[in-house]
Parts: sequence; structure tokens; C-alpha cells
Amino acid sequence: MNDRVDPTPQTTRKSAPVRDRTKSARRRAREFALQGLYEWQINPREVSSVEANIRELEEFAKCDRMHFDALLKGCIELRETLDTHLLKFLDRPLEELSPVEHAVLWVGAYELAHCLDVPYKVAINEAVELAKSFGGTDGHKYVNGVLDHLAPVLRPDEVKATRPQRG
Repeated sequence: MNDRVDPTPQTTRKSAPVRDRTKSARRRAREFALQGLYEWQINPREVSSVEANIRELEEFAKCDRMHFDALLKGCIELRETLDTHLLKFLDRPLEELSPVEHAVLWVGAYELAHCLDVPYKVAINEAVELAKSFGGTDGHKYVNGVLDHLAPVLRPDEVKATRPQRG
């Protein structure tokens, strides 16, 4: 007979719920917009040409096309304004940002400024998730910090209503 003690706890744990790995149409729109913004930064040309390339990608049909259009076109058209907002919270010149980080920050800043149907916390979280998926190591922390500082500037009432008051 084996007298060894089983090291596993005797209480049964509920397994963590399996996360649905399917992406929302909005998340897909953000991902495709990010790819388009990256492409546009590397090879600047007409937005329609970039858009046509992205629309040919597999699974594009599953994205929120209106949100994709708003993000891609809006970020490119308003890039100078978005950069002006972002510069206040960057610790380096724009030229030193990777194209992925820059594009993610554009998406986050654009949603904060122009997509008021997206709660500010969701806009920040989605940008962080983009940075985790497509950016460099720890880039998501940088994106989070910049957008967390930008949110009170672009959405002061919403941020004030959700953040505890500091005394």
C-alpha cells in the first residue's frame, strides 16, 4: 500500500470559465484599422488604396465596417490633431515611436475624442489589447499610461464621474 500524501488539494476547484475566443466586430475593426494605419505610415498613399488592401484580408467581412472606416479615415485625416493631444503625454518625440505604437495611440486617441458611444475605459482597454497583440514587449504599458493621461483631457466629465476624488 502506498502511504504517500497526494499534494493536490482535496477541495474541488471550479475551472475558470472558458473565454469566448471569438472577437467582436468592433475589435476586428480596430485590428484592421491598425493594420491599415501601419501600412499607411510605412508607405503613405491614398487612403482608398490602403483601405482596398485591408478589405481584401481574410475575415474582413466579420468586422464592423463603419467603425473601421471611421478609425482608418479619421486617424489619417486628423493625425496632426491626434498627435498634438498625444505629445503632451509622450516621453519621447513622435519619430521615436514604433509605427505600431503610434497607430495604436491614434486609434485610442481617436476613439476617446470622436467615438463617444465607446466608454473611455473601453477605448483605453481596446488600445492596450491591440498593443499586446501587435506591439513590442511592454508597449501596452506605455499605451495605457499615455491614454490614461489623455482621457481626462478629452472626456473630463466621464472620467470625473468614474474615478475616485483625490483629497
